[in-house]
Amino acid sequence: MSEVISGIHPTRMELLTLRKRRDIAERGRDLLREKLDALMIEFFEFVRQISALRERSHALLEEAYTLFVEAQMVHGLANLEQLSVGVEDRYDADARVRNVIGVTLPYLQVKVSPLKTPPYNLLATSAKLDEATMKMTEALKAIAELSSAEAATRKLAQAIASTKRRVNSLDYVIIPRVLNSIRYIQMHLEEREREDFFRLKRIKRRMEKQTKIG
Repeated sequence: MSEVISGIHPTRMELLTLRKRRDIAERGRDLLREKLDALMIEFFEFVRQISALRERSHALLEEAYTLFVEAQMVHGLANLEQLSVGVEDRYDADARVRNVIGVTLPYLQVKVSPLKTPPYNLLATSAKLDEATMKMTEALKAIAELSSAEAATRKLAQAIASTKRRVNSLDYVIIPRVLNSIRYIQMHLEEREREDFFRLKRIKRRMEKQTKIG
């Protein structure tokens, strides 16, 4: 016979306990399969997002760098470096987490505080520098969104692998072992019932013979 749970006793009480364990294990497996399907849907949704976000991030960075090169041609590198010294730091990374189907996913967002004063002398600089600065801000936000999506796919992939292992464990180890144990006990109980039946028949025949003799 296939492997059974060690230490079980072929009793009716044990049989009832194993049947409950089987039902719980099968319900758990079904719930995990539903979770696995939901995780896969979320995973592929993030994968689709990553492709678009990566293209957008690269495009924004390319535009921003092109505009900065054009601004450098107008103002010169030394002047741009001098202008950057007095610019206030108004960028902040807001790191959070969110729960998706029981999986904690990281979420990063770039927040830009409103300017208290102009970052530089707007009359002494070209529009190219303004355009480059705004475009770089867009690029930073897109990069943060991209990094969040990539981190989410990694977390979801880990959750999918873990859930698959649990489903396989239930499907190929735990549930078969419980079912084999149930069959093992049923066979023993049936064999015991047959033995009891034949024993009762022998006793009955003996009692009938004694009744005839008496």
